[in-house]
Amino acid sequence: MGDVVLGVDIGTSSSKAVLVRPDGEVVASSSRAHRMSLPRPGWAEMDAEVDWWGDVVALCRELVPLVPAGDRLSAVCPSGIGPCLVLVGEDGRALGPAVLYGVDSRAGAEVDELGERLGPAALEERCGSGLSSQALGPKLLWARRERPEAWARARTWHGCSSFVVSRLTGVDALDHHTASQCDPLYDLRSRGWSEDWAVEVVGDLPLPRLVAPDDVVGVVTASASALTGLPEDLPVVAGAVDAWVEALGAGVRRPGDLMLMYGSTSFAVQVSPGLRRRPPLWATCGLDEGSYTLSGGTATAGSLTAWVQDLTGGASFEDLVREAGAVAPGADGLLVLPYLAGERTPVFDPRARGVVAGLTLRHGRGHLYRAALEGIALGVAQVLDLFSDAAGASRPVVAVGGGTRGGLWTQITSDVTGRAQVVPEQAIGASYGAALLAAEGVGLVPRGTDWSRPGRLVEPDPALRGLYDDLAGAFASLYPATREAVGVLAAVDEGGGTRPGAHGRPGVPADAREPGDLA
Repeated sequence: MGDVVLGVDIGTSSSKAVLVRPDGEVVASSSRAHRMSLPRPGWAEMDAEVDWWGDVVALCRELVPLVPAGDRLSAVCPSGIGPCLVLVGEDGRALGPAVLYGVDSRAGAEVDELGERLGPAALEERCGSGLSSQALGPKLLWARRERPEAWARARTWHGCSSFVVSRLTGVDALDHHTASQCDPLYDLRSRGWSEDWAVEVVGDLPLPRLVAPDDVVGVVTASASALTGLPEDLPVVAGAVDAWVEALGAGVRRPGDLMLMYGSTSFAVQVSPGLRRRPPLWATCGLDEGSYTLSGGTATAGSLTAWVQDLTGGASFEDLVREAGAVAPGADGLLVLPYLAGERTPVFDPRARGVVAGLTLRHGRGHLYRAALEGIALGVAQVLDLFSDAAGASRPVVAVGGGTRGGLWTQITSDVTGRAQVVPEQAIGASYGAALLAAEGVGLVPRGTDWSRPGRLVEPDPALRGLYDDLAGAFASLYPATREAVGVLAAVDEGGGTRPGAHGRPGVPADAREPGDLA
């Protein structure tokens, strides 16, 4: 009898699941599409019962019957977008929509308040970075104030993967990696809750029990088994946030390894040789025992390409890629500042907005699509430069995610950043890394196992270096040049119409900095 494990990942635009053997061979996989909700400016939500748990139930019911005859399903592990917030009641069900990660900027006032109260130096020392829309603590404080009825009924709170674990097992637990993104509640030095700061945010709401990402948290209950088709008493491994789990599945485990994820947002994770605090990058616990990572990400990537697709009539991505590929590098003078959902690294401004510069009547759909890809890549270049400043140049970037398919986007990114990229042969995503955590958690493979196999190498075209250096300078100038005007427009968008305050942007996080003004 052979063993197989099940990895399930809940992403921003879809959920995926994969059955894998202990040697990394994929037996079967499936996916389900969903969408996040944007009910108000700055808000990004999902229905945890439908988009998270409902997807898990459907994917499990589809894949469990595909376990080969004579084999047994030995463990399941979830990963998911994060850090996210969902309050749950005594019955374990969500008490309202789940608040998403850094693309949701509703808690700007709480970011400012906690930042001022706790102090930038103390936050950096304990948490590894200042507060921003990516931090979960301010969103917890927002929920406590703005959703008092749900808060009063809450048994605890969960992130995406821990919510799934709770529904499968009935156990409330949070992995250390996800907890380390719950700033300011978690202390990176002691790798535990900061009890004094936590009580300021959550009051008497209990803090979840902390576990390792590859710990077996519990087993599938009878009721969960009936819904999902998973065997009752099947071990359930904790899991973690999807970008880090995808990095694990792509072999990013050694100090200096760096992964760039092409998803609805772009996100980079680098394994650190130890605890390093390098604002504006986020320092977090890694997935391996005792490890740490640095990370940074943009607020849009694939979500921007989908916006262009919808805006221009719903053409297929194949047609858009073909048209953009026929446009010369530099998009004939068209430049996109891709801040259509605010921006995370490096400006941390939830009220930033997108800019299309250089537009003329001769520009068409292919120009706009190419300029969007180049704008995303120029933002990624700023993020990768921060990693180089913090840890020196790494090995070739490991490129993962749906955006690596087709080749144009990855080639543009290498040309813009000047960095070579390796696209692994296995491109399923974070569900593959979750399966690896499942296998490690139940002892089917040793900890530190690498399932990745290198695929194609994408190298930058040196002939384009001068062009993209010039565009990088223009790109860096757009945000400060338009920031005050955009602050007025953001206020109109939000219905306030009020005069912008300091820096032309009311509610900007206390740790927001000008590009190039990094500590």
